[in-house]
Amino acid sequence: MGRVAVTLKKQEADFHFRAFNKDGLFIDIDDATAYDDGKGNGVGPMQLLVMAIGGCSGVDVVSILKKGRQNIDEFNIEVSGWKPDGVSPSIFNQIDVTFHFKGDLEEARVRRAIDLSIGKYCSVARTLEKSAQIAYSFTINGDAFEGTELAAQ
Repeated sequence: MGRVAVTLKKQEADFHFRAFNKDGLFIDIDDATAYDDGKGNGVGPMQLLVMAIGGCSGVDVVSILKKGRQNIDEFNIEVSGWKPDGVSPSIFNQIDVTFHFKGDLEEARVRRAIDLSIGKYCSVARTLEKSAQIAYSFTINGDAFEGTELAAQ
């Protein structure tokens, strides 16, 4: 892939930008804290980071499980990031990712897929692990399983 390039265009509101990729797809970015009502016109930059680790890992996990002939009926990911208040820059020091699956899935294969993604393949996780501990857990058809935690490097 090499170079990754996007274009951001400021919109009418002071802190609202629209980010476009080369295919014309876009996402709205804004700082909700800058508005009296606390509502912006898009996703906050730090929210984008936790979305990115979920999306990156989700793509990996689906790919690995499909190759392993695991049948995913539903798949959702919840991501939470924690960062200290009152410091600048305030970077994530803890990120928790919870994967929720429904389908005909083997626990060992799901665990391996997530381990490979978070620990090896997901570029976003590899970038964020430099400052944050990344932990994961997962459920399969409602049964909960603990994952591993990667310490910040």
